[in-house]
Amino acid sequence: MANELITASVLAFERKLDPSDALFFAGDWNDRDSSDSWQPVRIREKSVRGTISNRLKTKDQDPAKLDAAIENPNLQTVDVATLPLGTDTLKAQFTLRVLSNVGAPSACNEANYREKLVATVARYVEAHGFGELACRYAANLANGRFLWRNRIGAEQVEVRVAQLQDGKPVAEWTFQALEHSLRTLEAGAADAADVQALADVIASGLAGSAHVLLRITAYARIGAGQEVFPSQELILDRQRGSKSKTLYGVGKGEEAIAAIHSQKIGNALRTIDTWYPGGEVNGPIAVEPYGSVTTQGKAWRQPKEKTDFYNLLDSWILKDKALATDEQHFVIATLIRGGVFGDAG
Repeated sequence: MANELITASVLAFERKLDPSDALFFAGDWNDRDSSDSWQPVRIREKSVRGTISNRLKTKDQDPAKLDAAIENPNLQTVDVATLPLGTDTLKAQFTLRVLSNVGAPSACNEANYREKLVATVARYVEAHGFGELACRYAANLANGRFLWRNRIGAEQVEVRVAQLQDGKPVAEWTFQALEHSLRTLEAGAADAADVQALADVIASGLAGSAHVLLRITAYARIGAGQEVFPSQELILDRQRGSKSKTLYGVGKGEEAIAAIHSQKIGNALRTIDTWYPGGEVNGPIAVEPYGSVTTQGKAWRQPKEKTDFYNLLDSWILKDKALATDEQHFVIATLIRGGVFGDAG
């Protein structure tokens, strides 16, 4: 039967960790328990007169023209978001849904392939459960990785996670994010039990034994008036004279609230892949089919080394080869990530 199977040309999976955008608010560190004293962080424009600092091509260039190029000012308009001078803490808040039916395609045009895939994932769940993956997702909530640049240099970072039912919290956990390592994905000794409890909730959502909706609230004490860092919009058709940096906000015009894209939150939560070649040295990367890290300009899971998602999936499903436990974790984590993986011509 394995020899008769072919990869479906239409094969898609819905993401099972579904975060919202993270909205930014400003307030005082000592007011963390008060919900009324936090004001939205707004985005505003400012124009700056900078200098030319980028690398220029100097070969065969007229020295006079080169001097003129570097002597001219670099005029630009950018978006900026800062805390008001009377506040010293950034509050970032988002929700996270944990969905079940891991491994069941949302679209698949090969019935035999679908049956084999679902059965294989069921055997993985029976053997390993979702405990290992859930512990890593929980660690990335506890360590505040989703704050990205806002976490760097903060004096204190506190993350509060609440499990919601009927809109009300039924369980809550509080973590001191800076006490958790971004590299090891291991809980600190002081709150290891809380991280495990959160992981158990996430695992129950992935397994479908409970409805899981989490509310995550992070407080980063960075200093009065300091700049904060929402997501930056990618503008492909930028016109001359337009802003050189556009920040993401939820809402319209001056009422927009600074925020981080849900995609960027999701990327941070799935930064759990330490199973790739070089993972022990480089640290965790986001789960991606080819282990691509755009900031490093590198794909860590090369097809020629047969460590990428597609080679591993085909070996597991089509060729009935036994994968190492770490390889199985990676394949299942990629299915949780979701995406379109068909073998279309």
